[in-house]
Amino acid sequence: MKRYICIHGHFYQPPRENAWLEAVELQDSAHPYHDWNERVTAEGYAPNTASRILDGNRRIIDIINNYSKISFNVGPTLLSWMEKNEPDTYQSILKADKISRRNFSGHGSALAQVYNHMIMPLANRRDKRTQVIWGIQDFRHRYGRDPEGMWLPETAVDLESLEVLAENGIKFTILSPYQAAKIREAGEKEWMDVSGGKIDPKMPYLCNLHSGKSISLFFYDGPVSQEVGFSDLLDNGENFANRLAATFAENGNTSQLVHIATDGETYGHHRHHGDMALAYCLYHIESNNLAKLTVYGEYLEKNPPTHEVQIIENTSWSCIHGIERWRSNCGCNMGTNSEWTQEWRAPLREAMDQAREQLAGVFEKEMTPYYDDPWKARDDYIRAVLDRSVKNVEQFLQEHSKKELSQEDKIRLLRLLELQRNAMLMYTSCGWFFDEISGIETTQVMQYTARAMQLCRELTGNSPEEHFIEILEDAPSNIPDYKNGADVYKIWVKPSEIDLLRVGAHYAVSSVFTEHPEKTQIYSYQAKAEAHERVEAGKIKLAVGRAHIRSDITWNESDVSFIVLHLGGHIINGGVREFMGKEPFMTMADRVKEVFWKSDVAEIIHLLDENFGTHNYSLWHLFKDEQRKVFEQILESTYREVEVYYRQIYESDYALMQTMQQMRIPFPKALLTPVSFILNKDLHDCLSEEEINLYKLHKLTDEFKKWKIGPDKENISFIASSRIVGLMEKYFRQSDSPELAEKLQKVLELLCGLSIDLNIWKAQNIYFNMKKKKYDAVRKKAGQGDKRAKEWIEHFNNIGKILDVKVD
Repeated sequence: MKRYICIHGHFYQPPRENAWLEAVELQDSAHPYHDWNERVTAEGYAPNTASRILDGNRRIIDIINNYSKISFNVGPTLLSWMEKNEPDTYQSILKADKISRRNFSGHGSALAQVYNHMIMPLANRRDKRTQVIWGIQDFRHRYGRDPEGMWLPETAVDLESLEVLAENGIKFTILSPYQAAKIREAGEKEWMDVSGGKIDPKMPYLCNLHSGKSISLFFYDGPVSQEVGFSDLLDNGENFANRLAATFAENGNTSQLVHIATDGETYGHHRHHGDMALAYCLYHIESNNLAKLTVYGEYLEKNPPTHEVQIIENTSWSCIHGIERWRSNCGCNMGTNSEWTQEWRAPLREAMDQAREQLAGVFEKEMTPYYDDPWKARDDYIRAVLDRSVKNVEQFLQEHSKKELSQEDKIRLLRLLELQRNAMLMYTSCGWFFDEISGIETTQVMQYTARAMQLCRELTGNSPEEHFIEILEDAPSNIPDYKNGADVYKIWVKPSEIDLLRVGAHYAVSSVFTEHPEKTQIYSYQAKAEAHERVEAGKIKLAVGRAHIRSDITWNESDVSFIVLHLGGHIINGGVREFMGKEPFMTMADRVKEVFWKSDVAEIIHLLDENFGTHNYSLWHLFKDEQRKVFEQILESTYREVEVYYRQIYESDYALMQTMQQMRIPFPKALLTPVSFILNKDLHDCLSEEEINLYKLHKLTDEFKKWKIGPDKENISFIASSRIVGLMEKYFRQSDSPELAEKLQKVLELLCGLSIDLNIWKAQNIYFNMKKKKYDAVRKKAGQGDKRAKEWIEHFNNIGKILDVKVD
């Protein structure tokens, strides 16, 4: 009997990009990280590219890329973000697929995924087709090969979705055992009922489709998958391996596949060090010959299906009611509040469905003069999404068009195609998964709807927005501040809407605080300064200028004129409008500057009203990251004042505190706060310096211990971890410097002595790489009596001990 084990991880985050900026803005709830994508990557996606195998003393003996030994899919929208923001992790995932092809008879470990996690049974045939084509094309673009399998979001399935997969060359997908209805052995007439999860998951099954095509289906082991996600199975990698091995049937001579499927975030993000449990599980399986690790493509080639299966349509792995979680108040929720209702789900889907149909009509009508098949153009548009270079987009647009395109035509076509891209993004499943319509996932999908409707309005002068809002009035919110979905849309989504004038406003207001270069990239927009002058009178500043704003996505562009008056602090008055012409602009600019030098603030504001009307802007109109940066600048003087005041208390009462400590008198909070502030400020500054002052660092760590004050864990841990990585990178480049090695060792000892959670994952990776590349050669020299090599070995071993890496 041949025993095989396959572990599948579904790695996915909902798209979090602002629908207009095409970038993820600052998310405070993810602190100290910039946003949740960054945080989940640091806690899960990245560690799985270099996961640790520990010995009995919990020292690292090996580092492996888990992705190369498991089956996995990573959502295309997540990979797109990762490519730009976490390139090392991104490249390691792509590399893992290449390694896996060597491990698994030419079959890669990566599976494709339906593009933006749309619940397929709830989509129309046209959207299903585009979602699958985009998922396949995205996969080819990244992995350099055709996918064999494709992950269905939430494993939600119907026969039409399987037909679309088969039509596009997909060989298999993975489902829950509860989605199987009946099976029979090939050639037999009678079907056997396996509903209720009774199907044997240890083999693939063939699903014959109405079209005459077929697709193979793997039904994962439900109980073990549940234990991985929701019990303590990941507390110990050996137990994890043994649990998988115990699932094999004892009798029989046929090949068996034990396989599970879980959210990839389980391995590190949801379960701390879950990646290490996975790594040790894989190591234990291989080193003890419990089974052969495999991936679905390899197993399918070696073991074609011997049984047919019928599925239960309109089912999923995360809703016991089928797919109702994404269209009704079925009772499935996150348990936030037992009194909350999800009656909002049905009106939200209805509003989007009706908007989609109206937008589809506009798309077909407006595209037909240019393209014979507008929907084929949409299917192919993924080529432009993956490479937005002007040359590539130009080529794509012209290839499909039946006539020569003007620049105005190109802008129109890009708007139409973006309308459809957003009309698909608005169906991302997370919008319905959680408990409240005002949640960030639901407002995110509403953003995509708003963007699609805005593009429709720009193209035709009309949009479905009014009717969309009307339907949302029937979507009740559970939070008293919001009566219904219409309120949520007006309060949280509509104000986010951006046009070229709003981008110009951001550029204008930020120019008061930042000296912009001639060309500035503002997320997915470019701003080019045509004229700019900033004058100051004490705390009051005035910026006058004009700029050319262009979208990198739809190519529409505009020239804007602006005046911004900063009265100090957060008080800003600004006006932005389409460029009024060179002569009127110069007249206005000269007049405003003349009034400014007279310090006549009231007259400047009058001129703003006169020249810009209702197009007035303030700090509210800066995009979120820039807002935070500006407030940090504004508060800088306040921070300095607080520091001076607290430092005075710290220094003047130092002797008093020593006496109180000796007499075991607890410090009052009024004294502890200033001391904690100063010590954390000084430690942060020390770690931020270009060269760390070891004497100062030693003194500060002693002070924290002396007064029994804990450092600010989140902030100090974050900067200390980053600094250690920087020193390790320098050590890797200059490993022949004993002074640098000694300094690194001392910094590690001092920081590890503080009660902070250091993330030394990257530092360990660098060290392990050094060990593989340099250690044996230097040790050989040391064995031959080379004094400098002996010194290097001693420092290297000491650093390894601190980093918990086994060296010899």
